[in-house]
Amino acid sequence: MGRDLTSLFDPASVAVVGASDDPAKYGHAVASQALRAPGRRPVHLVNRRGGTVLGRTAATSLSAIGEPVELVVVSVPGAGFEAAVDEALACGAKAIVAITAGFAEAGPAGLARQRAVADRVRAAGAVLVGPNCLGIADNTTELYLASDRFAPGTVALLSQSGNLALELQLRGEPYGLGFSRFVSLGNQADVTLVDLVDDCARHRATSAIAVYAEDFGDGRAFAAAAAAAGKPVVLLTAGRGSASARSAQSHTGALTTSADVVSAACRDAGVELVRTPREMTVVLAALAAGPRTAGRRTAVFTDGGGHGAVAADAAEDAGLDVPELGARTQERLRSVLWEQSSVGNPVDLAGMGEQRPLSYADTVGELLAGEEVDAVLMTGYFGGYAASDGGLGGGADGGSVLAEGETRAAKEIVAHLAAVSKPLVVQSMYPRSASCRVLAEAGVPVFSATEDAARALAAMTGRAAAARGGAGAVPPLPPAAAPLRDPGYHAVRALLADAGVPFPAAREVTDEAGLLAAAAEFEGPYVLKALHLLHKSDAGGVALRLADRAALLAAYREMRARLGAPAHSVEAMADLTDGVELIVGVNRDPRFGPVAMVGLGGVLTETLRDVAFALAPVPAGRAEELLRGLRSAALLDGVRGRPALDVAAAAAVVERITAAAAAHPEIAELEVNPLLVRPDGALALDARAVLL
Repeated sequence: MGRDLTSLFDPASVAVVGASDDPAKYGHAVASQALRAPGRRPVHLVNRRGGTVLGRTAATSLSAIGEPVELVVVSVPGAGFEAAVDEALACGAKAIVAITAGFAEAGPAGLARQRAVADRVRAAGAVLVGPNCLGIADNTTELYLASDRFAPGTVALLSQSGNLALELQLRGEPYGLGFSRFVSLGNQADVTLVDLVDDCARHRATSAIAVYAEDFGDGRAFAAAAAAAGKPVVLLTAGRGSASARSAQSHTGALTTSADVVSAACRDAGVELVRTPREMTVVLAALAAGPRTAGRRTAVFTDGGGHGAVAADAAEDAGLDVPELGARTQERLRSVLWEQSSVGNPVDLAGMGEQRPLSYADTVGELLAGEEVDAVLMTGYFGGYAASDGGLGGGADGGSVLAEGETRAAKEIVAHLAAVSKPLVVQSMYPRSASCRVLAEAGVPVFSATEDAARALAAMTGRAAAARGGAGAVPPLPPAAAPLRDPGYHAVRALLADAGVPFPAAREVTDEAGLLAAAAEFEGPYVLKALHLLHKSDAGGVALRLADRAALLAAYREMRARLGAPAHSVEAMADLTDGVELIVGVNRDPRFGPVAMVGLGGVLTETLRDVAFALAPVPAGRAEELLRGLRSAALLDGVRGRPALDVAAAAAVVERITAAAAAHPEIAELEVNPLLVRPDGALALDARAVLL
């Protein structure tokens, strides 16, 4: 059920320690906001000098109030912080909002102070937000303990930046977006982002959760909480482009960046990942609107060829599909449009709207009825007939016949939408016109920019929309297995083989006698590998297709003289005919735990960079999705007369590899490269591991 944060969001009483008449001090701003709803609960102002603050008598201490206070805001200089917290706990506080800074963000000594305070708070059965935060607000309980007002609404905003929160409020206003709650995360010494997502998921007045976070704390727990929320979670984060392991010792480590990890976690959890405050606003506006669907087949509808082409490109860039419409749908469209209209996709009125504005509604109705259409993106001039000034922002309503017809078309579009469960998003040159307002007031997202409309529609469709409708897809970590002590090649092979990963026959040898004995155990051709080299191929430590024992012995003598490796591996040469080499790796991220990578493998892995990521362990079904989503996925189905490969077998091996890695927290990087997938199965040809 998560932690009980009732005292934080709906306390019986509040005190602001550090309340001030000085507008330059944060205690002034918080106290001013706290007094906005004096009738809801007692609000006490505390200033060590006493006197009056904001026209009210201030207590010199919490103890001087003479009655318990359930929530205490602490906004005092750092030197007095611990004493203020201790007094709050002694006076019965169950929640503390710590504005004071100078803790973990200031270095090791500050972190130690922060941990000590958090321990005391938890021991007292209380909760603490911060320190180094900017306060909280809950419009549903009239709790105002931040420096700024937040318009009422249904979005819970959890942010590590006060300015970004203000920008989101300003950007959301034109779309009618408001906030149920605002929490400045601060250092998350006690109450974490995960705690807040859990609580907002249970909060009936919250319909969506918006997060700006630079520090996830336990990133995997965040993903799991978001997946289980049962309502949309939209994430804006920073620093996603830096490499998570610059000293990586495997292809997997070298290719895995923070951006890949966060993106994988968001995809698995059904979280909408955005890059800017503007994009976050667009997505929130879309999620607050009409129905959502798991399908991405999009009909682009325009009244001008240019807008249609641009919108089709924007839709595909956003991950939507823009297929040609079926014959039946095209036939129905021709019955309501004139001859020069295009009915393929994009669908173009080609000027008919100027002759008959209701053609907009007729076309939308037919598109929504199309079995091959999951969503509609309408783009172009619609709204312009009702905008008398002709400007991009729209103006006073026009009184022309066309304007009246356009407004009537908007109403009919709304009626069509009421009969189906498919999303419609509109881009208009005149988004504030009367006809566009009809659509917006009915819940249709309307945007001035084509890319915004496409991104909004993407948020209402596809896998993320499906995930938000039910249980999350964040895989649980398996129980920890007995630690791997030896990261050597054959020890790693043995670990994976025990997990069900198939390998060719192999023997480790240290001299010529052992080499010949190993060769006698299975038929050639042979493979010879020099061991204790991390990248054997790069160093010339792999010899393939050694036809017989004589060739094997010659290769051994040459390789040993050149590289001086203390041990070698003799292996049966796999049949590479009709096969494709894949890579499967797991890299342990400090925030999100084990993260899997699958892609096109072999010696060109880092050059081609055709890879995909997911939180590990990866179930076979999800693994197959990742493989079929690669740029080179066509190779798996057979090209130029080659047979289709056993992708299901490869996916099953991916599951076993990633599950084994996830069960070994001591493994920093584990990699199978290549994993050979053939028409008749999959075979691991090499493996390596790096311990923490």
